Amino acid sequence: MSDLSRLSLNTATTKKWTLAEAVDGCVRAGIPAIGPWRDRVHEAGLDKAARLIKDAGLRVSSLCRGGFLTAADAEGQAAALADNRDAVLEAVALDTRELFLVVGGLATGEKDVVAARQRVADRLGELVPFAVEHGVRLVLEPLHPMYAADRALISTLGQALDLAAPYPADAVGVAVDTFHVWWDPELKAQIERAGREQRIASYQVCDFNLPIAADALLSRGMMGDGVIDFATIGSWVRDAGYSGDIEVEIFNQDIWDADGDAVLATMKERYAELVLPFA
Repeated sequence: MSDLSRLSLNTATTKKWTLAEAVDGCVRAGIPAIGPWRDRVHEAGLDKAARLIKDAGLRVSSLCRGGFLTAADAEGQAAALADNRDAVLEAVALDTRELFLVVGGLATGEKDVVAARQRVADRLGELVPFAVEHGVRLVLEPLHPMYAADRALISTLGQALDLAAPYPADAVGVAVDTFHVWWDPELKAQIERAGREQRIASYQVCDFNLPIAADALLSRGMMGDGVIDFATIGSWVRDAGYSGDIEVEIFNQDIWDADGDAVLATMKERYAELVLPFA
């Protein structure tokens, strides 16, 4: 039997399941950890969500997500900080110290990428003390460059590490998400750097499917269905010292439309075959 002790279901993978259904699915499948999205937590209610997960005996590998820190106006900046502080408190209630941040894209009508990235750095500096006070690590997630304009102006692991550099490693970490970073010529060196700096907070896996979907968000695929070399990337992450949970996060309409238990069965098989041997 395969060792599933590090496997985590990110609830985006089973989008049509409620949090309770995802928790029950993990229990049936023998998956020991879950990475909930905040929308599912909010639907259930924070206290109930925390109880559901705890009573099922699952770990919370991370909470997705905070971020979107690029508002150009004072009102938008204040709203973003308030939402991120709420997310920190939700992470505490769910007993996870890893809060993903997707930093945000250009403000409406904006073309000044440099200014927008500076606002990310400024807002991060305002958020870090609150997160540290509550024992939560902010996890910067670089996204594939095709999402730079609307979702994340941080596209490489190197950029994320530079942004994290002013802060202790237990305050700001980074995520290695195979879908977003597989293409980067500097990936090996930056994973090694992240390991030296002890900043790898999460390893997320899914594949990069071709052709790219009309909605590019839905181009994530089950491991083995696309172009990603999990053996190489996984060994780099392992050799950098990461031994934490491995989340499977997939946005894919066909997978969302499939039976959830069947999706988890395939996920376990592909994890055991393609990810675990190199992790």
